[in-house]
Amino acid sequence: MSRLPRLVAVLLAISLLPACSSLIGGPKETPKLYAPVLHPQADAAWPQVVWSLATSRSASMPILEGPGILVSPTPGELQVYRGALWARSPSELVEDSVLHTLEASGKIAAVARQSSGMDADYRLLLEVREFRADYTGNAVPAARLDINAKLLYANDLSIVGSRNFQLTQPASDTEVASVVSAFGQALDRLAGQIAGWALTTGQAHEQAAHRPATRR
Repeated sequence: MSRLPRLVAVLLAISLLPACSSLIGGPKETPKLYAPVLHPQADAAWPQVVWSLATSRSASMPILEGPGILVSPTPGELQVYRGALWARSPSELVEDSVLHTLEASGKIAAVARQSSGMDADYRLLLEVREFRADYTGNAVPAARLDINAKLLYANDLSIVGSRNFQLTQPASDTEVASVVSAFGQALDRLAGQIAGWALTTGQAHEQAAHRPATRR
């Protein structure tokens, strides 16, 4: 789908969202699109690898794939910030941040999205399980992320490693822009953790696969 039809679909979707409480409600207005500013954070201690990696996204709950910026004013309650939309879905934001971090690290021979058609040695499957602002009884919300990552060996699609990554990043205040900034910080930190884990786990598997058999 081209960018224009996609944007039209996003704007239509938000117009159908139900009214929210007084915390995030108010008169209807033209929604603003938000995209967290990413700052890839690489670690010099990550292993240098000669294999390639393709990133892909696993299906998440439909509500996590929508354009609305989710918020929990109270435990167990989900609403959306009125008049605010993600420019890209949470799963796209997560994949972008991990991909950019791996590219910026200079530690890997090649990395690209699975959709690029690159014949990669490993595949990193990312599933967004939680991506919301959460008050949890506090006056200021925090960005809460829960991402499951699976590293697959492309030759037989066997699972090399699987891990859940959870992170909470408090916002500076209750304004939407501040909440979006908190998501950006959380994505930077989480992408670094996932990228480092993928490189380390893949390299351990690569070394084990090419280790000479022990003679008896």
